[in-house]
Amino acid sequence: MSTPPDGLPIYRVLTGPDDAAFCHRVSEAIALGYELHEGPAVTFNGERVIVAQAVVWPARS
Repeated sequence: MSTPPDGLPIYRVLTGPDDAAFCHRVSEAIALGYELHEGPAVTFNGERVIVAQAVVWPARS
């Protein structure tokens, strides 16, 4: 597939608390065909760890 399904963009940043739900969202993006773009960004908001992970749709020739 040369473009992401369901009209999704080729670049996405997934964010949220560092929990199982966030990991499932990243795993679902990978299962759709996205690839991780670099490592995650991590911060602490005073209550919990917040993570951001960029994913990109691979360029297909």
